[in-house]
Amino acid sequence: MATVHDVVAYLLEKKHPMTAMKVQKLVYYCQAWSLVWDDRKLFPEKIEAWVNGPVVPELFEKHQGKFELSDWTLGCADNLDDTAKETIDAVLEYYGDKTAQWLVDLTHLESPWRDARKGLEPGERGDNEITPAAMQDFYMSITNV
Repeated sequence: MATVHDVVAYLLEKKHPMTAMKVQKLVYYCQAWSLVWDDRKLFPEKIEAWVNGPVVPELFEKHQGKFELSDWTLGCADNLDDTAKETIDAVLEYYGDKTAQWLVDLTHLESPWRDARKGLEPGERGDNEITPAAMQDFYMSITNV
């Protein structure tokens, strides 16, 4: 299985530069739609419901302090199979031109992030997981797949 770093490497090959926040949200949507369209995880790393939306902590640790990302040498796009690349391309086609803030706002409207934030104040830090099952259930419910 590819890693989140491989997904980021591919995203940034296709469209760069991007803010770190936008990369985090695109990675989230790549995982969500892979669960729906391909019935599999794209990467094994955990996604958490942070104040500004979904975040992969392992990815955050590597880009912390950087506003914009142009390339990602920690991963390799060649580790992704054709199905994964097709999913990422489709996510980029729909979400790729949106701003980071637009993506944050969208995730805040959707139940996977909202449910994982239950019990936390709006600005309170938290590390609750947005589970693959929650993502798959929600995104499956809003599509005709």
